[in-house]
Amino acid sequence: MKAYITGTDRGLGLALAATFLKHGCEVFAGCYGIDPAGLDSLKAQYGAQLEMIPLDVSSDASVAAAAQSIASKTGSLDVLINNAAIIGQKDAAITDTLDFNDMLAVYNVNALGALRVAQSVLGLLRAGEMKRIINISSEAGSMAARVRRGQKTRYAYCASKAALNIQSILLQNHVAEYGIKVHLVEPGWLRTFLASKEKCTIAPTEPEESAERLVAFLQRTPPEYLFHDLFQDRQFDW
Repeated sequence: MKAYITGTDRGLGLALAATFLKHGCEVFAGCYGIDPAGLDSLKAQYGAQLEMIPLDVSSDASVAAAAQSIASKTGSLDVLINNAAIIGQKDAAITDTLDFNDMLAVYNVNALGALRVAQSVLGLLRAGEMKRIINISSEAGSMAARVRRGQKTRYAYCASKAALNIQSILLQNHVAEYGIKVHLVEPGWLRTFLASKEKCTIAPTEPEESAERLVAFLQRTPPEYLFHDLFQDRQFDW
C-alpha cells in the first residue's frame, strides 16, 4: 500500500505514519516542519520506505510542489489521509473579541487544505488499487451533536470541520466515477498537541491506538456511508 499522510510532524499524523510503516506500507509524509524529531527517527528506522514531503496545506504552491515530488517517485497512491489541522482561537465566546483573520486561517488549513491536497493527487489515486481518501473530521463539526458550549465553543475549528464534512460529500459525488471512496473519520479524543503547545494529558487515548484502528478500517470492505467513528466502530451522526 502507498499512503500519503498530511500533518505528520507529531500527534495523530506521526502515529499514522509510524503505524503504516510498521504494516509494511510505503509512506509519503507531508510535514510542515514544526518538530522533525519523530519523522527523523522513523526515517532512520525505515529508510526508503518513508519519504518526507515538505507541505503547507494552506498554500497552493506548496501543495502542488508536494504532489509533483510524490509523482516523481511513484505512479500511484492507494490512500490519502488528510490529517493536517490547526485549532486557532480556542476559548472565545460570542461576547469576547473574535479574531476573524485567525478563523480564515483555520478554514484554509482544515477545510480547503484537504480539498487542495485531494485535487493535487487525484490522478495518482485513480491509478492506485485501494483508491481511498480519508478526511480526519471530528464531533466538533457535527450539527446533530451540538455539544459545544460556553468558552469551549471554538467557532473556527468547529465550523471548519463542518465545512470539511459537506465538502467531503461533494467530493465523493465527483470521484465515485473513478472508483474512489471518501470517508470522514472521527479519530477519538487523543493525547496530542492540537489544542496546545503541550501534549494533552487528560484525553483517554494515545494516537497510536487510533492509528491502528484506522489501518484496520482500511483493510475492511468499504462501508457505504461516509462518516465513521473509529472507537464506537459505527457511523457517526453529523
